[in-house]
Amino acid sequence: MKASDFFELSETEIKNTKVHFATGDGNNEEALTEFLKAGFKDWQEWQGLKNFSRKYILSLIYINPNEWLFGGVYEVLGYEQKEDGKGSHYKYSTRLTNKGKDWIGRLIIRYQKKFRISYAFCEKYISDFEIIELRRNRYETIDFPGYENVSIDFDDLRLIIETGNISWKSALSNVQGIYLITDNQNGKLYVGSAYGEDNFWQRCREYIKTGHGYNKELIKLKAENNEEYFNNLTFSILEIFKNTTDADEILKRESYWKKILASREYGYNSN
Repeated sequence: MKASDFFELSETEIKNTKVHFATGDGNNEEALTEFLKAGFKDWQEWQGLKNFSRKYILSLIYINPNEWLFGGVYEVLGYEQKEDGKGSHYKYSTRLTNKGKDWIGRLIIRYQKKFRISYAFCEKYISDFEIIELRRNRYETIDFPGYENVSIDFDDLRLIIETGNISWKSALSNVQGIYLITDNQNGKLYVGSAYGEDNFWQRCREYIKTGHGYNKELIKLKAENNEEYFNNLTFSILEIFKNTTDADEILKRESYWKKILASREYGYNSN
């Protein structure tokens, strides 16, 4: 099948469609982040210029070099030119159509984009789109890599928590354990434990919600720095335990790990 068959666009409609190669301003993953947070439609409707001059928008979202995720076909209903704190811009009104709806977030195409513009006439490029994957489930930016391989910065952890990433939520909710937070800027470390309702998942939610997880040293760190500083922090897992493991046993292991860190000259070791 051709890519155009999945998009369900007739030849006439293709000639009345613009392709939006969606990335972001200075951040290629911005569009993908908005898609995963269910905010892509609103994000796309804000434009600095009058970019959507045709009836339809075919949205392709950057995920890797030369790889794009199908984000849907939108009908342009109108626009307003606005002046506000962001300066002059255009706010579009769009409607997600049923065209290719079953493939949104599942269809991945390969296309080597050799031009800078993000908005292109569909008929010039659609025949060059190569289908490389049809996913069973909708795309998630980061699949759970296994407990022993968890090493994720807070920026990616925030995306996982806010989007309710299924593979991560399932894995982190079903085991208790000991985790490590590393400050990659100054080398400081913090050991903590996760047990009770939703285990690691709930603990990660608390860190993302508060920025510090109620840890005294991290509260101090947050007060001394801006929110972006927390992108320097990395979350990893040291040990996992079954849900039947007694909380006292987990706390003993937490103390064990804290003693190891105390033998070094740095660490966030106070709760």
